[in-house]
Amino acid sequence: MNPLSRPLGRRSLLRSMVAGTAILPALVSELLAESDATASADPLAPRRGHFPGRAKRAIFLFMSGGVSHVDSWDPKPRLFTAPGQSVSVNEWQGRKGDYNMFLTRPLWEFQPHGKCGTEVSALFPNIARCVDDICLIRSMRSDHTNHYESTLGMHTGSFSFARPSIGSWVSYGLGSENRNLPSFVVIARETPYAGHQVWASDFLPGAHQGTLVAPGAEPIANIRRRAPTARLQELELEAMQRMNRRHLLSRPNDPLLDARLRAFETAFGMQMAVPEIFDLSGESAATLALYGLERGSTRGFGWQCLVARRLAERGVRFIELIDGGSGTGGNWDSHGDMAAHGPLARNVDQPIAGLLQDLKQRGMLDDTLVVWTTEFGRTPFKEAAGAKGREHHHWVFSSWMAGGGVKGGIVHGASDDCGIRVERDEVHVHDFHATILHLLGLDHERLTYRHNGRDYRLTDVAGNVVKGILA
Repeated sequence: MNPLSRPLGRRSLLRSMVAGTAILPALVSELLAESDATASADPLAPRRGHFPGRAKRAIFLFMSGGVSHVDSWDPKPRLFTAPGQSVSVNEWQGRKGDYNMFLTRPLWEFQPHGKCGTEVSALFPNIARCVDDICLIRSMRSDHTNHYESTLGMHTGSFSFARPSIGSWVSYGLGSENRNLPSFVVIARETPYAGHQVWASDFLPGAHQGTLVAPGAEPIANIRRRAPTARLQELELEAMQRMNRRHLLSRPNDPLLDARLRAFETAFGMQMAVPEIFDLSGESAATLALYGLERGSTRGFGWQCLVARRLAERGVRFIELIDGGSGTGGNWDSHGDMAAHGPLARNVDQPIAGLLQDLKQRGMLDDTLVVWTTEFGRTPFKEAAGAKGREHHHWVFSSWMAGGGVKGGIVHGASDDCGIRVERDEVHVHDFHATILHLLGLDHERLTYRHNGRDYRLTDVAGNVVKGILA
């Protein structure tokens, strides 16, 4: 037998090729991993949804650590007029029992904004000016009070076990509009809680895994040609293609093998297309100012937002921007002092508002769904009167959507007078996911994948589309 046709030798050759060219982790996974025999011949081929979607793509903004809803999007006059007042709750950070707590005053005042008059706090003054385009959901609920589980649940629909990310499900359902780019891109300066599971494809074909972009001099690792000359790389690729064709001829009608070969084509296309996306030299001074970005800088959330717009323009289906990681002091987990929310908000407020305005000016907001969320909110109370921080709070919190078929200028749902529990129109994480998929033209009950004898879906066995927010 020719040693090059043996599985081990071929895998070794592929890894050697990867070391000298631009193959990315998600594509390597697709090339080398074992795959389900029912996988599509081309997993990234563009596909129609179950019905015409109002949005062609989604930009998912995730604030890691838990943004306080009562300090940002959900005004509670009682917290301002009765700080220190005691309240009784039957659970405290996942522990059942009877607890006496003390209401805590928010640090930021609320005011109505826009023609719709939606109240937003001074924590987000720039986003507040965009409320006429925003559907604010004040009745979100999660299933867990810990960062890891809640972050996992917000991204995969599962609070206990690793499952495919929402971006992977969208890629699986719709494919890619641009074969020179991944269908799912994650832009993050730090690793969030739950780590790479946040953008993993798990049991879905590896081509649907998110490609990580890290702000800096080399946003995507190994994207630059490492062969000394372009001609040498061409020779390497030609040699690999000849061996691939020989391998394919010996295994006719093998859709998995064909998919792997197509993944190589995408990787080469990325080497050509990606550098142009990260070259912001052609953006006007006015556009950079809109995002609060200095020319030549890759720092701050402004760079992430502007690159997200450029990826959206070029056909990437699902783009996630993550602010903050899992370390202390660099995210929204303000246990000790809520004042820490201030600088974090200043980092994201203008860039997010700039993204919304830029998409609208370019006529893209109508078919781009922008989602803002966090894993949970923060408690309206503390164990001690006068405490400066807030704890994790999954019973109710706030998220919002804009564009892509969502009603702008409305508030959906409500929490009680202290922001402790959902009062009406609860939106569970599964409902949130079902609605996002619906806006993209996907039926969450029909978007399934057979694995280990069971049909899995993003929303597990729950979830309802929140029809009240649909335009």
